[in-house]
Amino acid sequence: MHLTKKSKVAIIIGLLPALVLYILFAILPIIQSFYYSLMEWNGISDMTFVGIDNFKRLFQEPLFWSSVKNNVYVVTASVLGQIPIALFIALLLNRKLKGVRIFRTIGFLPVVLSTVVISLTWSLIYNSKNGMLNELLRTVGLDGLTQNWLGDTKWTMFAVLVTIIWQFIGLYLIIFLAALQNIPEEVLEAAKMDGASEWVTTFKITIPMIWSTIIVAVILCISGSLKTFDLIYVMTNGGPAHSTEVMALYMFNETFSKLNYGYGSAVSVFIFFFSLILIFIVTKVFKGKMI
Repeated sequence: MHLTKKSKVAIIIGLLPALVLYILFAILPIIQSFYYSLMEWNGISDMTFVGIDNFKRLFQEPLFWSSVKNNVYVVTASVLGQIPIALFIALLLNRKLKGVRIFRTIGFLPVVLSTVVISLTWSLIYNSKNGMLNELLRTVGLDGLTQNWLGDTKWTMFAVLVTIIWQFIGLYLIIFLAALQNIPEEVLEAAKMDGASEWVTTFKITIPMIWSTIIVAVILCISGSLKTFDLIYVMTNGGPAHSTEVMALYMFNETFSKLNYGYGSAVSVFIFFFSLILIFIVTKVFKGKMI
């Protein structure tokens, strides 16, 4: 479509307010973080330029690397848990079944709930004394499997990951459903007339046609996982013994609890580049499959 000079000016004027807000609230804070990461500062006193000392300390800090490892667990569990489960349920709900709208609403419900509500609800479920999970295991005679889910370093990360997966399945479910409903009926009808089975239609036609949406969902999943903070903060506050502490929580504690604003900013810069690298790898790996 050819745009006239007048139309281009109108588009630029229309985009200008959003661009200004984006620069003010997204770009400038990132630049500020880069600047603060080179300073020693407690948020009140004068800043002292220390160069890359904050980054040297960062790379020598075992607790920081523990938080990186926990974030990798969150990213892996989110991508391998949320995306396949959401896609499977979306494929089921895309059929003409009774009560599909109710199931869609139930599936999306965790997304609209406050993270604090979800965290407290799952904390009660995991309660070691009278939580629903341990009660259920005792009821079916599996007393040996009862655990102190949020108090044992062997199980806490697992318990948190289950909650994170559950929380965001509904979001990707809705994204996949929207993509599936945009597939032309004629294509599926033609496959059926050619004798293609449900299995072949799903894996040879349906999934390839929404592949771009799946890749976008994976990128959203990775970027969202690296920002994980509130759910873990409420459920475990990174404990026990830092076993569930992720990078954002580590940064929060260093910046606002210990008042190491410079060091905390160095952590945020690391998270920024870590996110970019992961998303770059994903886009490179799936580049040939994106439409």
